[in-house]
Amino acid sequence: MKVTPDTPGRDDPGPGRRIGLDVGTVRIGVAASDRDARLAMPVETVPRETGMKGPDRGDIDRLIDIITEYDAAEVVVGLPRDLQGNGSASVKQAKEIAFRIRRRLTAAGREIPVRLGDERLTTVVATQALRASGVTERDGRKVIDQAAAVEILQTWLDGRAAALNTLPETPHTDEKGNFPR
Repeated sequence: MKVTPDTPGRDDPGPGRRIGLDVGTVRIGVAASDRDARLAMPVETVPRETGMKGPDRGDIDRLIDIITEYDAAEVVVGLPRDLQGNGSASVKQAKEIAFRIRRRLTAAGREIPVRLGDERLTTVVATQALRASGVTERDGRKVIDQAAAVEILQTWLDGRAAALNTLPETPHTDEKGNFPR
């Protein structure tokens, strides 16, 4: 079944920090952007407690606390898909967490958009980046979810910047291919 993520920049809430989430069955990686919504940074890994049924648990409470603490303008939950755009079994879990966060924010009178962002290959990229920086596989398990959340959020931020045409201009070269001085 094809699953379509939300589009960065569409119905954009304006300036402010963004929170990115990588939802797993055991942990939820959390990332946050700077106030200009240009750069994603790791925040923490939240142990997963809430299942598909039943009440919200401490993981949702902690996520709401982080969203509040960072005064987030938007939340981006990674939507797991394969390279053909088909949803994996984890799609339901990501959608469930997004639904619960949206419900809690709305109940608190906070109209913060909760989006589903493309998550394809983010864990692969995050794993490669950790290895390249010398982090062992064992140590990497502690932060891989945060690194994946950073990838999800950075992809969203880059797409948002492109959609809003806020990317910095690239320097032009002269006729010889040299950059101006």
